[in-house]
Amino acid sequence: MESNSEKNRKRVHNRLKIAREGLPFIGIGVAFCLLFTVLDLDLAAAILGALTLFTIYFFRDPERGNAFSEKTVLAPADGRILGVHSLEDGKSLLGEPGTKVSIFMSVFNVHVNRIPATGRISGISYFPGRFFSANLDKASAQNENNRVTLETSGRQIVFVQIAGLIARRIACWIKEGDEVKAGQRFGLIRFGSRLDVYLPRDIRVVVQKGQKVKAGESILGYLP
Repeated sequence: MESNSEKNRKRVHNRLKIAREGLPFIGIGVAFCLLFTVLDLDLAAAILGALTLFTIYFFRDPERGNAFSEKTVLAPADGRILGVHSLEDGKSLLGEPGTKVSIFMSVFNVHVNRIPATGRISGISYFPGRFFSANLDKASAQNENNRVTLETSGRQIVFVQIAGLIARRIACWIKEGDEVKAGQRFGLIRFGSRLDVYLPRDIRVVVQKGQKVKAGESILGYLP
């Protein structure tokens, strides 16, 4: 069952189609555009206006359809698949052999993140770190990140929001113990970043390196 805060968040998203984290940046941009226009600083107003329009574009939050079966695991982020790697238990965040799917989000992708499967949040851990470019393999282990553990169908899925070279702010809107639904919005990373998903070995992964995916719509794999 959705909490009142989640329902309120949905109403805001449905009305504005913009993530609320972007509203302060947009408001400041609009205010300075108006100020520069009043001061006849047309070039500055034009430049700032263009930047403000890009900010609106960056923080867009479109509705997504997710009418899939309980067996599907959805992409939690928009972007390009950096890689699909089999991992032994020593390198997997699951504590058992699994598969890691890495998604790179450029500044042109939608940056609102979504829950990959229906279940319960059993853990959230934030780790401060470095800010290497998010498309590098070492970003997974060394960059600032927020790790979310989801219990679903008797299994654990771990998905990790990872800051990038420019991204310096990870937002997570859920908490431990929350009951969540596949496709539900759960967070955002500002200005280019990465999201890694750790899946149990028995989940059949259907995406490939280089493939483009959309959060809450594209299917990463299927539960057995």
